[in-house]
Formats: sequence, C-alpha cells, structure tokens
Amino acid sequence: MGEDAVTAVKRHEVQQDIEKHIRNVQYLLEKVKHALVTRQKTHDASKLTSAELPVYAECAPRLKELSFGSAEYKHVLSVMKPALDHHYAFNRHHPEHFKDGVCGMTLIDLVEMICDWKASAVRDGQDVQDSITFCARRFGLTPQLALILRNTVTALED
Repeated sequence: MGEDAVTAVKRHEVQQDIEKHIRNVQYLLEKVKHALVTRQKTHDASKLTSAELPVYAECAPRLKELSFGSAEYKHVLSVMKPALDHHYAFNRHHPEHFKDGVCGMTLIDLVEMICDWKASAVRDGQDVQDSITFCARRFGLTPQLALILRNTVTALED
C-alpha cells in the first residue's frame, strides 16, 4: 500500500472514531434531555398532595409579602416545616433532599434547582441574584458553583 493509501486509511479510521464520539455525545445529551423533560413534567407535583397543598394554601400568600430570607420569612417556613419536609423528601432539586446537601446532587438536579430559584424570584418580584447570594451561604456553595449558577441564570434571561 502506498503512502497516500495509508494516509487515506488512517484518515478514514480517525473519521470513524470522531463520528462514533459524536454519536455517543448525542446519545448522552438525549438522555439528559429526557431527564430534563421528565423533571419539567413532574416539577413540584408533591405540592398538590394533601400533605402539602393545605399548608401552601395557608402560608404561600404570607411568604409573598415578605422579603426572601428575612426573619419573618424564616418564621413562616418554620410553620410550614412538616409540609416542607415532605416536599424535600419527594423533590431532589432541593439540597435538603440529600444528607450531604448540594454535594449529593447531579447536574440535572442543579439545572432544575436554578430554574426553580429563578422562577420563584420572578414570581415574588425578587432579584434571583440575591437569592443565589443567600442560598450560596445557606447551602455552603463554593464560589465556583455560585458563579456557574449566576452564569446559567444570565443565559436563561429573555
């Protein structure tokens, strides 16, 4: 086989390897997409159960009137504790779901979490960046992870 033929064979082998890699990444991204679609369809469904809905019906209007993270806000959360414990047990996008907090989460969990934080901030007329600052302290997020969450929020802006 001449040098040109050897080069052509190597190029073909490299191309096949690249194409296989691309297919594998596409397959894995499809799995991520499926996981996110599942989260999209089931997000916070436990809030509609009898273990949570009555408590949310009573306390959510009060929370809307309070500043996120304030002493009064924390007091209402303490009243909600049984419902919140139930919620955290059934929703893994909350660090409280895991014994080791954020360190037990996956990227899928984190994506749902930051979307939840942003949607909650918008609903409550708050700045999600303030929520990230507060939650970074609350959950012991590293500066790097907090910055990634901030970058993600920026990427999600309309």
